[in-house]
Amino acid sequence: MADDSWSGALHRLWQAASRADEVAALADDVYAPFLATPGVHLVVGTRWDEPHVLRYMRALGAGSDTPTTFTASRSMPEAAVREPGGTPEVAHLDPAGLDSAVWPEAELLRQAPGDSVVTCTFQLDQRGWATLALSVDGSADLAAVETRLRQAVDVIVACHTGILQRGREARRGANDALLAEASLQMDSSLDVEDTLRRVARIAVPAIADGALVHLLRGEGPEFVAATHVAVQQQRALEEAGRDDPWLAALLARRGEDEDTVFLSGAALDGSPFASALGPAEADGGGALPPVVSVSTLRARGRVIGSITFVYQRSEDRLPDSSFLRSLATRAALAIDNALLYELRRNAVLSLQEHLLPSQLPVSDQWDLSASYSVGDPMLDVGGDFYDAVPRPDGSIALLIGDVCGRGAEAAALTGLARHTLRTLLEEGTDPGTALSRLNRALRQERATRFLTAVVATLTPQADGTALLRTCSAGHPAPLVLRCDGTVSEVLSGGLLLGVLDDVSYQSHVERISPGDTVVLFTDGLTESREAGGAFFESVLPARLAGLRGADASHIADSLAQQARSFRDSGQDDIALLVARWSGLTPGVGRLPPPFQLERTAL
Repeated sequence: MADDSWSGALHRLWQAASRADEVAALADDVYAPFLATPGVHLVVGTRWDEPHVLRYMRALGAGSDTPTTFTASRSMPEAAVREPGGTPEVAHLDPAGLDSAVWPEAELLRQAPGDSVVTCTFQLDQRGWATLALSVDGSADLAAVETRLRQAVDVIVACHTGILQRGREARRGANDALLAEASLQMDSSLDVEDTLRRVARIAVPAIADGALVHLLRGEGPEFVAATHVAVQQQRALEEAGRDDPWLAALLARRGEDEDTVFLSGAALDGSPFASALGPAEADGGGALPPVVSVSTLRARGRVIGSITFVYQRSEDRLPDSSFLRSLATRAALAIDNALLYELRRNAVLSLQEHLLPSQLPVSDQWDLSASYSVGDPMLDVGGDFYDAVPRPDGSIALLIGDVCGRGAEAAALTGLARHTLRTLLEEGTDPGTALSRLNRALRQERATRFLTAVVATLTPQADGTALLRTCSAGHPAPLVLRCDGTVSEVLSGGLLLGVLDDVSYQSHVERISPGDTVVLFTDGLTESREAGGAFFESVLPARLAGLRGADASHIADSLAQQARSFRDSGQDDIALLVARWSGLTPGVGRLPPPFQLERTAL
């Protein structure tokens, strides 16, 4: 029948080769047509890894439907003489003369009915080769058998090459997707510790079984993160990363070398990877010793550390150097961005701290507290400020303000405004005059930004109440939380500071009772906006009323936290200054009680 012809069989072999994921899947389409060839009694195939490691052997005899397969990996050093050159090699051999140390299929071929052997040995790839051996008798057309062997081998090699190519393309696609995902994951955080953990986790177990990350510090590599698919081995990795002298010496020697280095076998002697991790079991049996790669983390022209991957998998599942370099580049940039962000954040917070009072005055008469939270994710220093100033007459002046914009210029105006107002109020200047003189100073300095501010003085009275004198320059009106839970807004007005010359400011006076609390704040509090569009300003009185009876610290912290939780949009800083009047007054003929100082937290 036509289907049994060699041409039909070869066509079917090509079709099977186009669909195969492994060369071994072609066995049925190779062995059966050869056994249908006149004079062929047995077909034996062997697959070798490198020169002399037999991966498997498969044999099928005439009249049998089930092949015999031997799959145990076995080292046969003397078989290295059979390794082919660049082209398939066909040979005609006497089965009686085959050496079993070289030919593991010798016994099968000697037991077959044929009186000679035709073999074709061919290279599959850089690491592996194979042989097809046919037992034939005198009736076989040896030239035709040889031709068919060469044709079948051509299909097998083409199939294997296609499988490798498709595998490389699949791995390249998977690697590209992994690199893209790695960039997204690592770039999604600017927290240094979180970024380091993400870097260690992103490749485990996708490309490696374990990972170690070290940063380059002044005294050398410093361990910062580790992960492994197995919990016990992760502990071993962490210990090795912190304390192992072998690893420390390796990383120190690497220096600024940009190439990824792979270490295995004897190169890992004395390392923690050989002793702590040990060999892993391969899927097909046998032990897989660890392989280690070290890649330098380089960002913006400088080395910032290294990433070490540990593999306990077969060689064909190891990533290539170019992929590891790409991953290391992305990891280095993510880590460097996080480090730079942290450096900038610390610098901004330090500058912000110096623009605000480090301490607030403490007295039995007043419970004072403040809260400040940075809202700008870009970490430009903000323009919000506050202060509390004891005055010569025993009163206290509370001030809060907000410079338009952010950055260095806003910071300069913030310092000018707070220190100017503080100096004037300490000398006993009334709030309206202090604001007018600050406005004049801003105009003389030709400031390009305006600011808002409010000053409130609290003066104890003999009857246990206190006079609240408020003067505002375009700033949000303070609120008063009465001891009965009601909330009222302090009347205020006045023009912005730094806009017009010769501006005067009027004061509003009202009386507060023991237990009443005055709350000053910047517009970052009121303009926090929820997803539905409502501003925190609309709920602020009710939220403040709910804090009735609380001390000043709790009120300041709670309102700031509630505004941040409420906020879906808006990134302004939030500053609050809270003063609760106790009702205590100095005795007749006594000087006002001395003010003490306590540190206020940013």
